Amino acid sequence: QVQLAESGGGSVQAGGSLTLSCAASGATNRLNYMGWFRQALGKAREGVAAIYTRTGGTIYAGSVKGRSTIAQDNTKKTVSLQLNNLEPEDTAMYYCVASYHSDAGLSATNYGSWGQGTQVTVSS
Repeated sequence: QVQLAESGGGSVQAGGSLTLSCAASGATNRLNYMGWFRQALGKAREGVAAIYTRTGGTIYAGSVKGRSTIAQDNTKKTVSLQLNNLEPEDTAMYYCVASYHSDAGLSATNYGSWGQGTQVTVSS
């Protein structure tokens, strides 16, 4: 089992930036992927970005590609998501996720560990 703790959400004006952070604890040695999903009120859950912890390879959703960066620290137990040029459409609860799956990608069903979520609100 892996426990995930997010931080860094908040309110920002459109065009601004935020960095979310997630610390993993527990059975982290076998993790293959960590990432972020989001869910806006009344909308479906969406995979935002993921990182393959063994190589640092990254995947991004089209909606954030080019204005976001996911990264991990040297311990591979903390991941961050920097969001730039934020838009009101980015307003959502953001969840840190972790997976032992060898090819988790941005499919929610491949992630067995979810954090409690951190709210990001972007005002126009």
